[in-house]
Amino acid sequence: MFLPSLTELTVSEGYRRYFTVVPALTGDLRTRNYRLRHQVYCRELGFEPVRPDDLECDEFDARSLHCLVQSAASGQDVGCARLILLDPEEPEGLLPLEIACAATIDRSLVAALAGERSQIAEISRLAVIGSYRRRQGEQDRPISLSEADFGTSDRPRQPYLALAVYLSLIALARQYGVSILLVLTEHRLAINLARLGVNLRQIGQPVDHRGTRIPSLLVVAQVIDGMGAPLRALFELISHELCQGIQAAGASAVRANHHPLGVAPGTMRVPRTSLTDVAADDSAHLPTDA
Repeated sequence: MFLPSLTELTVSEGYRRYFTVVPALTGDLRTRNYRLRHQVYCRELGFEPVRPDDLECDEFDARSLHCLVQSAASGQDVGCARLILLDPEEPEGLLPLEIACAATIDRSLVAALAGERSQIAEISRLAVIGSYRRRQGEQDRPISLSEADFGTSDRPRQPYLALAVYLSLIALARQYGVSILLVLTEHRLAINLARLGVNLRQIGQPVDHRGTRIPSLLVVAQVIDGMGAPLRALFELISHELCQGIQAAGASAVRANHHPLGVAPGTMRVPRTSLTDVAADDSAHLPTDA
């Protein structure tokens, strides 16, 4: 079980000691986000070609919510991620996962869980700089959440940086009225996310995308409701940090015609989505190996 011996206070204090999260809503912060992505995806991993301006960006960034994780001690940007949104004024728009996995995903499942197309978003471009990915097996991945991150019952560990990246995306989804998140994920990562109460539902057959990846979705309200007390405390702390950044961004906080629902943590809620209309047993919640 995750964080079995820790309290809400110790988890929050541990996170505060090392990291802080900001929404990258202004032009300057988005540029820093693109620069970090370039460092990881282009220079460190070679997933994308090196660019002369040292900025890794694409056509989906204009309709995305971006966030940065910073070192509390130095202020250095050490992690980032984005949520790609669907503009409600362009209902026929597609997410990258829907394009890449067009032949394999079950669109009826996604449609059944989302009230409107604009309530669906995609998790994308998660990255942590190389100096924070030094353990064996991490160097060739942009972000890692492994069994070793959790330690043992005698010596538990808290993967604060990876948690900050993932929880910031859940918090942004809640604040912007997104109820369903799509993601391409590795089987091993899905298992470790499940240890946090984040159960992914497979929506298609595995595809080859920088290795074998499984198209999956998660329901935002279910993830939040399933958090244990220590993880929920950390989530609300990160939500509060993001709310402060949203307030500071002003009009720049509106992305792809999505307005934040509010700025008070604990008062922002997305519509609850029930899975009872979609028949599936518990074994379908985790992706299977290819």
